[in-house]
Amino acid sequence: MIGTLFTILFYLATLLFVVGLLYRIGVYSRTPAPLKIPTTPAPINTGGVVLRMTREVLFFESLFKANLWTWGMGWLFHASLVLVLLRHLRYFTEPVWAWVAFIQPFGVYAGITMLLGLAGLWARRLFVERIRYISTPSDHLLLVLFMAIAASGLLMKFVAHTDVISVKGFILGLMYFNWQPLPAHPGLYVHLLLVAVLLLIFPISKLLHAPGVFFSPSRNQADNPREKRHIAAWAKQLDSGQIEPNDMGNAK
Repeated sequence: MIGTLFTILFYLATLLFVVGLLYRIGVYSRTPAPLKIPTTPAPINTGGVVLRMTREVLFFESLFKANLWTWGMGWLFHASLVLVLLRHLRYFTEPVWAWVAFIQPFGVYAGITMLLGLAGLWARRLFVERIRYISTPSDHLLLVLFMAIAASGLLMKFVAHTDVISVKGFILGLMYFNWQPLPAHPGLYVHLLLVAVLLLIFPISKLLHAPGVFFSPSRNQADNPREKRHIAAWAKQLDSGQIEPNDMGNAK
């Protein structure tokens, strides 16, 4: 029965995650950017924008320039999270890809550094007065959720082991609609439940900064207002007479 409940839960959580994420990305893509507002110094052409976005996504360039301590904890968490996620690909592939097998030991230690990074970010929200003032309950709960996921995973690795072969069979069964029993392990139940909660809340939380960074006008615009006039799509329609001023709300 527990395996059936988790099967239903993960199908539902995955569906809501994918649909919700695609919806939010669609909203971001349709949101007009009427002004030219790149944060200077900014690149002046498309190639420079691509390079800037790459540095921002991979190295958190703007955060590095703003606060080294926060940058260090944030980058440690995100880099460790990526490595942990890549390590978990072994549960979704058969046979396991060679490079996924190679990173398995590194992924274990990444779970520890991920927890350390999260602890540093949470300490920042708890003890830095200006950050504590603007922090909301959801900020703390998201950090606690990630820490609980990391801690429960590490406990299964180092303390209360579970049958990873059966876990892989369960996950592959979800992928190919050939449902398999889930191992009876309280720690595994907690870990999977927390992951499902993360999937469910992702499209309605601040975690949307992951896709949202690509739609930030201050980052994805070139600094070329003299060379190229910037006009929002709805403004072009208004100038051409395709829409009336009273219809601007609908055009947006």
